[in-house]
Amino acid sequence: MSSDPWGRVDETGTVYVRTAEGEQVVGSWQAGSPEEALAYFERKYEGLVVEIGLLEKRVRTTDLSAKDATTAIEHIRKQVEEHHAVGDLAALKARLDKLTESVESRREERKVQKAKQADEARTAKEVLVAEAEELAQSEQWRAAGERLRALVDTWKGLPRLDRKSDDELWHRFSHARSAFSKRRKAHFAALDSQREEARRTKERLVAEAEALSNSTDWGATAARYRELMADWKAAGRAQREHEDDLWNRFRGAQDVFFAARGEVFAERDAEQVENLKLKEELAAEAEKLVPVSDLKAARAAFRSINERWEAIGHVPRDARPKVEGRMHSVERAIQEAEEAEWRRTNPEARARAAGLTGQLQDAVDKLQKQIDAARAAGNDARADKLARELEGRQALLDQALKGLQEFGG
Repeated sequence: MSSDPWGRVDETGTVYVRTAEGEQVVGSWQAGSPEEALAYFERKYEGLVVEIGLLEKRVRTTDLSAKDATTAIEHIRKQVEEHHAVGDLAALKARLDKLTESVESRREERKVQKAKQADEARTAKEVLVAEAEELAQSEQWRAAGERLRALVDTWKGLPRLDRKSDDELWHRFSHARSAFSKRRKAHFAALDSQREEARRTKERLVAEAEALSNSTDWGATAARYRELMADWKAAGRAQREHEDDLWNRFRGAQDVFFAARGEVFAERDAEQVENLKLKEELAAEAEKLVPVSDLKAARAAFRSINERWEAIGHVPRDARPKVEGRMHSVERAIQEAEEAEWRRTNPEARARAAGLTGQLQDAVDKLQKQIDAARAAGNDARADKLARELEGRQALLDQALKGLQEFGG
């Protein structure tokens, strides 16, 4: 019989291991000596020690799940409890118990962590849903669409919640995206319709603009082109592939018209500048008639000048008031000379002027006598009142005398 501190082999070849509960049969050994039997089962013990050590390290240093760790522990524990090794089995059980406690502790930690992550994920998804629902009402189509796509990527990176909660939040999230897509689709469909209507309107405007491009009715056509431009701006934009071509045709038609008008106006402006020079010469000729010394000759000369003036034609608009004003001044001077001559040669008017002057002179003389009498009588108040009345009559007399002089006496 052979033995060591943890086991022995009896004469029948039965191998025992010593435990706190007493000896337990390990197995039977018939192939060699008792020492070899003990050595064999001691090596099995060492194998369990190594296996437990490896499992302890995995639990300590890797993310081995609690379920897999528990399965591995129970597998080793079964081998220990079946007493198929010789050694300190109680120590192995103690290590396995401690390892089990460690795994359970990690299980609870992970449970708490998982619950925390679930809460964080729920909060994060609720935030995503709220933003998506807000974006669903946006009309910033590109920016909102890009942001919603980014939110989907963010959602995919978050942990799943319990199925009910996850499905509810995803339904809201998906509904918000669908609502935005529906609104965007409707918007661009309406925009396409508007642009098609704008294209048709602008084609009509282009057709009219091209039809007017050879017109020589400068004023009316230019005004119509201004109206067409206002209609063009009010029509909105057509599709991109049509807009530039339509605009080039529309603008090109206007350019043809305004270029032709510009040439005509340039010729007209040159002619009007020459006309101005001729009218300035006539104005200078007319101004030599003033002051009027021979009314009949001045009238005939001015008539001749005016006939030549009318035959010349238009002058530049900004120069017109000045040169016409010069002619009008001469015309007024001749008219005033005619009026003066008429007054001078009109017997009835002269007689009326002379009669009025005589009446006023009599009134002035009478007032002067009354004033002298009032002064002599010491009635200064009456004299002052009559003096004021005399001033008014004297002013009228002076004016009448001046008019009488215009009649030559």
